[in-house]
Amino acid sequence: MSRYKIIYKVTWPNGKIYIGSDLTDSTSYFGSPNPARLEADFPTRESRRLMSVTREILWESADADDAEVRARERDLILSHRASDPAIGYNLVPRPRPASLD
Repeated sequence: MSRYKIIYKVTWPNGKIYIGSDLTDSTSYFGSPNPARLEADFPTRESRRLMSVTREILWESADADDAEVRARERDLILSHRASDPAIGYNLVPRPRPASLD
């Protein structure tokens, strides 16, 4: 049985997102969102007492190589603007500047 490589989106209670990849398709892996951004958005004990997050698989492949997974992850982070602090918890890649067209 081959393991799928996946790219997932985690949505936090405030609607912000984190996009990551998992090369092992683990059910328990939820990535490494930026802890400083998370703590700033949930500063009180009460805001941290009960949290539900959702993990959605955005893309999966049984035969992609690791480089393809990383490239697709980068593209999805950019297209979802997950590294924009107003939208998500990814640190990289940095959001593309707005077009001046």
